[in-house]
Amino acid sequence: MIAKILIKRQFQKDSDRQILPILQKMRAAAMSQTGYISGETLTNYENPQRVTVISTWQNMDSWVRWKSSPERTKLESMLEVFQVGPTEFEAFVSGTPL
Repeated sequence: MIAKILIKRQFQKDSDRQILPILQKMRAAAMSQTGYISGETLTNYENPQRVTVISTWQNMDSWVRWKSSPERTKLESMLEVFQVGPTEFEAFVSGTPL
């Protein structure tokens, strides 16, 4: 089943120059992972420090491998320096898994 992952972050004000290159590196690295389909980055209109990424994977196993990979873990820790609170993850699958 297709997996869609919502990744929510709130960044410190005026940190966009630091975080954008890291987010771009993370997206580029994800694109080369087995099972990656697409990604979309959304910035909250009323609060531009709130960013949500919607990541689409062929299956949940592909996402879990990428999420726990050393490369992603390193990039995530670089983003956390500029965050207000922890990253929030929500995982969904298409269809009815029951």
